[in-house]
Amino acid sequence: MSQNQSKYQVKLPIVLCLGLAAGIFVGATFSTGKRSTDVNKDIQKFREVLTQINEEYVDTVNTTRLVDDAIQHILHKLDPHSSYISAADRNVANEDLRGNFDGIGIEFNIFNDTIVVVTPLSGGPSEALGIISGDKIVKVDDKNVAGIGITTTAVTKALKGPRGTEVKVTILRGDKEVDYNIVRDKIPQYSVDVAYMVDKETGYIKVNRFSATTYEEFKASLNELKGKGMQRLILDLQGNPGGYMNMAIEMADEFLSAGKKIVSQKGKERKYNAEASSTSKGDFEKGDIIVLVNEGSASASEILAGALQDNDRALIVGRRSFGKGLVQSPFDLSDGSELRLTISRYYTPSGRSIQKPYEDGEEYSRDIISRYNHGEFFHADSIKFNDSLKYITLNGRTVYGGGGIMPDYFVPLDTTLNSHYLNELYTSTSIQEYSFNYAETNKSELEAKGFDEFFEKFVVNDAMLTALAKVGEKNKVKADYQELKEKKKLFQIHVKSQIARRLWGNKGFYPVFNETNEVFLNATKLFDRVPETNRNKM
Repeated sequence: MSQNQSKYQVKLPIVLCLGLAAGIFVGATFSTGKRSTDVNKDIQKFREVLTQINEEYVDTVNTTRLVDDAIQHILHKLDPHSSYISAADRNVANEDLRGNFDGIGIEFNIFNDTIVVVTPLSGGPSEALGIISGDKIVKVDDKNVAGIGITTTAVTKALKGPRGTEVKVTILRGDKEVDYNIVRDKIPQYSVDVAYMVDKETGYIKVNRFSATTYEEFKASLNELKGKGMQRLILDLQGNPGGYMNMAIEMADEFLSAGKKIVSQKGKERKYNAEASSTSKGDFEKGDIIVLVNEGSASASEILAGALQDNDRALIVGRRSFGKGLVQSPFDLSDGSELRLTISRYYTPSGRSIQKPYEDGEEYSRDIISRYNHGEFFHADSIKFNDSLKYITLNGRTVYGGGGIMPDYFVPLDTTLNSHYLNELYTSTSIQEYSFNYAETNKSELEAKGFDEFFEKFVVNDAMLTALAKVGEKNKVKADYQELKEKKKLFQIHVKSQIARRLWGNKGFYPVFNETNEVFLNATKLFDRVPETNRNKM
């Protein structure tokens, strides 16, 4: 699940970090209890088999790898979200949830088989040393990395490393090479992509995951927009795969008056049973809210959306969410590896479990594709709910459990926003390369006019689109001028948004890019449908 579930692959510059963790996590420590004796016989059998393999098998085997594979197989028999992470992979797997990683602090992309610095990250070691946008990285630790077909994975592996370690990077700036010895440091990752005012009273906040820093980031964004006069909010959780449950609870508390149930969880062990309710601390308990969800919104996203829907606090707009209602807890294993085990199910305030069936693992993994093939992305009435899973919200509205959060207002997928040619331009980094170079060439002029004028008046003309096609041809993408003509507006928005991102970051990118976000565009017209209990303004 991507951070933004669009119909094409939107390749933004690569941040030196890896992908998102999809799930809900709660704290736990590994402990043994009375049930440990029940599995002693099974453990002994496994020990005997492993010993015989190690001592008697015809070939030499790696028993550590066998054990790791066996654990993975066991967990696969339980549910789709229990998982095992080896000691070697654990640090990387937890980076997104920690909210930071160790590295040199740049965003980069690969243009013409060369690593190009898109921007040094604010406060990072690269910025402190004077590395600037447009610098080309040609050597790492005196080893050539230009013109060798290097991949983003290889770049990440070369430049990331533990805090305090050093890496030598040779930069090509113009026609001059400059060496930098960069000491790696903690680099923050942000789970709030952007917060901006759509109009004089409507704020927009996009949250891409629920990490350890999400609530702090969200609260700062909320206060920023309130200071600009925000009276109503669009909260975008599309493509948000989840993360820490407590972050979703904290965010829900900002919107709900005291004493409202947010979520409950129940497990086989009583110690995992819990219930969370709102307190009196909320900073946006009045004012209309619309929450955007789609098939990529999962776990903690569904907790937040479900809490606001069941309490009739917000209008949910978009398409049915993913349907993950299982809670994982991390358990430390003796060799430094980690077991993420499902220990409970969560329930929305009305009592809904939104976990979709997972008995058939293959069917579960193909669920999103099946939804598309069955027409669910295009027609709300293609979704059939079981009456036995009917629940009632605080004010008497009917909602259903059994597989995701169904929005109050359905927005079908807009297939006109799909373009194979656009996909190829992104995949080959042609659109990023063209936009980057255009922004660099015209930076002074565009920045002098400011983003507001750029947003209102800047137009990507035919000459620019032709130049984009030429960059694509150079990168071995056959030009499709017919597609470029038929979907001209789509290409214009994408090029304009990428130019804006280069100059003004996400605050420039999203206001432009959201012109292709059909769920967002519908939401801006739906504030009169927000539940009546919240018609009072701030």
